Amino acid sequence: MLRAALPEWAGQRIGMTPGRPSYVADDGFPAEMSANWSGRYPELRLLFDTLGEGRDLSSLTGAGRTVTRRSREIREIFTPRAGRPSSAPLWRSLAWRPPSRVVHKTYLGLYAWPPSDRYAAVDEAMDRLGMAAAWDDARRRVEGVPGRREIEFFAIDETDEIDARVKIYYRNHGADIGEMNRIASVAARHDVDGALAAYRTLTADGPDAGEAALSCLAFRPGLDRAAESTTYLRLGDLAASDRQAVDRAAELLRREGVDPAPLHALATAVAPGPLEDSRGFLALVSYRAAGRRGDITTYFRFPVYDRLAPPPRLAVAHVRDQESAPSEGADDEPAGRGVDRPLQRG
Repeated sequence: MLRAALPEWAGQRIGMTPGRPSYVADDGFPAEMSANWSGRYPELRLLFDTLGEGRDLSSLTGAGRTVTRRSREIREIFTPRAGRPSSAPLWRSLAWRPPSRVVHKTYLGLYAWPPSDRYAAVDEAMDRLGMAAAWDDARRRVEGVPGRREIEFFAIDETDEIDARVKIYYRNHGADIGEMNRIASVAARHDVDGALAAYRTLTADGPDAGEAALSCLAFRPGLDRAAESTTYLRLGDLAASDRQAVDRAAELLRREGVDPAPLHALATAVAPGPLEDSRGFLALVSYRAAGRRGDITTYFRFPVYDRLAPPPRLAVAHVRDQESAPSEGADDEPAGRGVDRPLQRG
């Protein structure tokens, strides 16, 4: 199943440098692994960049790939056929929690476009999916929270089931945990106090959310506002080592009533070396406070190459344009993201 789902690059030699650097990881490697710890069994996930094999939703056919009604409805919105600067980079993920079936997800990267194109694409997609009112409400509420942020990804669950989600990811700049909690509170289901306690565990009671913290708003059919939210903190920035990062994530699991032993076992088994000697292998930890205990996901990025990959040239140009422009209010476009890479998604 996994072999059938992966793009052609999965059969190529890794080499000493990435042939085509990906935006998934800082070194350009096009994949990451994560585990969600809620429920009776953990859910194992694999995210990968298609790296040009199928640059838009119209190409999602063949073995291991699913094309849902929702994909067909929005497939052209994120391409030059709809007036966009380029086809949005296409990422895919597989998620499996035994004994359930495998879940497929699709992510469309908006990070290389000017903000006006990002919002135009999202507006049109949410309208076609019947979620325009919920998105308008969420955007208004988010723009009412002071701070610098930008839309970075648009994602869908690749299923036509009635509760399938649409997700919109914001990348935050210079946020503290209070700001992250206010953004998360845009969702209908969010435990403000529980979330703040979780953030403090991950930051060791520090107020800073770290560089490039992410906010994800999930939308479900039939609701007039965002249903739930997930906050992602970059432990590679907040912790001094991977040992410290894993220990903080384990403490959060323990507080949520989840045995942290499997996390310790997984991190030790797949780490490239002693956790005390590395930083950024456990890149992210996400927390969703929507009524399910232990809804925590840990994201691992393997250090495949020994140097950082250059960021997309277009994205850097847009950042400079935005930072030089005056800011006049809540309707202004979000600020640029600098040269850091986006961080994945749950």
